Amino acid sequence: MNEFQERQVNFKWHEPKKNYDVIIIGGGGHGVSTAYYLATRHNITNVAVLERKYIGGGNSGRNTTVIRANYGIREAVRFYQHSLELYQTLEQETDRWIMHKQKGILWMAHSETAVRQEKARAAINTAFGAKTEFVTPKQIQEICPEVDLTGGGVWPVMGGSYHPEAATARHDRVNWALAEGAMKRGVHVHQNTAVTNLIKSGNRVIGVETTAGPMHADIVMSAVGGHVTSLGKMAGLRLPIRTHPLQAFVTNHYEQKFHPIVASTSLLTYVSQTARGEMLIGAEIDRRPSYSYRSGYHFLQTCAHRAMTMLPFLRQLRVLRQWTGVCDMSPDYSPIMGKTPVDGFVITTGWGTWGFKAIPAGGEQMAQLIATGETPELIAPFSLDRFAKDRTKADRGSAGTH
Repeated sequence: MNEFQERQVNFKWHEPKKNYDVIIIGGGGHGVSTAYYLATRHNITNVAVLERKYIGGGNSGRNTTVIRANYGIREAVRFYQHSLELYQTLEQETDRWIMHKQKGILWMAHSETAVRQEKARAAINTAFGAKTEFVTPKQIQEICPEVDLTGGGVWPVMGGSYHPEAATARHDRVNWALAEGAMKRGVHVHQNTAVTNLIKSGNRVIGVETTAGPMHADIVMSAVGGHVTSLGKMAGLRLPIRTHPLQAFVTNHYEQKFHPIVASTSLLTYVSQTARGEMLIGAEIDRRPSYSYRSGYHFLQTCAHRAMTMLPFLRQLRVLRQWTGVCDMSPDYSPIMGKTPVDGFVITTGWGTWGFKAIPAGGEQMAQLIATGETPELIAPFSLDRFAKDRTKADRGSAGTH
């Protein structure tokens, strides 16, 4: 046992019941977070979370753990800043060490156009509550001495934005802390329980068919990462989601002196250091939609080249392991949260490459919607009907991976 394994967590398992007040499909971060906030904020504990594998065994366990709020539209800045602040107190609230560490994220620009974009990012962030400032090449060198400002003679660093409150946390510990907090208050979490169909009465979802038998509920929520369109089809919905693989890798250990998260919108690459000392490196999504979890050599080649151009010391390290998750992308690259045209069926989806950073706020806000029946103001702009109303929330440039 070591510090990367949780020795105190205590899950309380239960036998499945036939009836619940709320059924949540998906035992990743957003599913267990919603259950946690239903129990702690609204005293709603007759809740079942259904996970086809194990807690956090899907995309929550395959992400790169970045927490930030430096988005490009006001609605996103407000939402993710709220989530960032919830993360700052999550260890104290759950009494569990999630290995939260504030690092700051440095978003570099390599052209005049990119410089203008980062100045605009800093301005809109500041206006809506996220601490972000434009920084010069000299300031970038002070924040992260390892950066090659010449960009290998190809991508010179001309400036950037710095978001000092950005952080990282250990993904499995976040899932465990929220799941344990929900379960000790009476919520049921059923692992290895796949949903095979939705039970409907007219235009209302009233339950689910599972590999453990049928279960009924007043509200069914989809918190599925990947295959959400299949679940939507069971409800009679055609969801505007395409799923793309996203790969990342880590190197062997490096001296624990690399402090910030470094990213580049032009190179579509980001680098940070894990608590173990590994250098974690990721890049853009695979362009072709797929549910595949296979990793590829081409990604390693192109991603490593870009990362080494920004940070030459990486050339001395070796690839340790590589993995793939899948990202549910909406047409405007913003999440979809809230009610659907089908009564009794609510969704949280479209999280793309930014789902981990939204876990606390997403769960809190969906719990409030379920408990009150009213859509909270913070997530109202991200409702499914925004596409029919032509009220999209386009924020592609803030993803950093496409």
